[in-house]
Amino acid sequence: MLFDSHCHLDDPQLLPRLGTLIPEAEAAGVASFLVPGVHPSGWPGIRTLSANHPRILPAYGVHPMHADLVTPAILTTLRRYADSARAIGEIGLDYLLPSPSRQLQRQALVAQLQVAIEAELPVLLHCRRAFEDLTAILRELGVGSCIGGVMHSFSGSLETARGCLKLGLHISLSGTVTYANARRPVEVAAAVPLERLLLETDAPDLAPEPHRGTVNVPARLVTTARRVADIRGIPFDELARRTSENAIRLFKLDPLPGPRQAH
Repeated sequence: MLFDSHCHLDDPQLLPRLGTLIPEAEAAGVASFLVPGVHPSGWPGIRTLSANHPRILPAYGVHPMHADLVTPAILTTLRRYADSARAIGEIGLDYLLPSPSRQLQRQALVAQLQVAIEAELPVLLHCRRAFEDLTAILRELGVGSCIGGVMHSFSGSLETARGCLKLGLHISLSGTVTYANARRPVEVAAAVPLERLLLETDAPDLAPEPHRGTVNVPARLVTTARRVADIRGIPFDELARRTSENAIRLFKLDPLPGPRQAH
């Protein structure tokens, strides 16, 4: 069974359809879903989802596009939510955004990393055009060695991936690895040590081929997993088992259920 390490099931494009999307995903072989927060207003909904479904696991954070919301009051709330979280995220740096400022993004990131360190939770990291600053902050705080984390939907070069691995981070691959023009994701998929690899949909975004450009759903993680298994030249079942074991270890989870037996 597969573990979807980054899936926005609380998104309005998915939330009304969960009654069918989750059973479809489970039937396809996706057993569990980590749902990250991006805005404080969404945290209560994620907590409700996780309370109502044992295989929806919560993470809470403020995305860099909302970095201006990271106030002392919000950090106090985040600490409270961290008590029932599996990770802190989605947090990070995004230098393609016109605002908030890079300085404000860095301040918000550091503050949330400190919450994660206090709570002893791994982090889900978003990064666009900011790897140098991000890795410098992670290195300074010792994030990889003390709590660990995931470079979510990794889009960087193999050299950058190796730098992240040296910091103790995991690399998570999404549907972009299936795209016909994919080059860097394929290189990363082939080279990252299997014990540091995770898979995700980032649904409703980044649908794999042949669904590129449509609303992504959790069941399509299987397509991404098959492509990564082909790239690495290993059986699909081995890739599913090893990446799920990585998630169980990093997020301190119970073992995933086995495949459903036909009757």
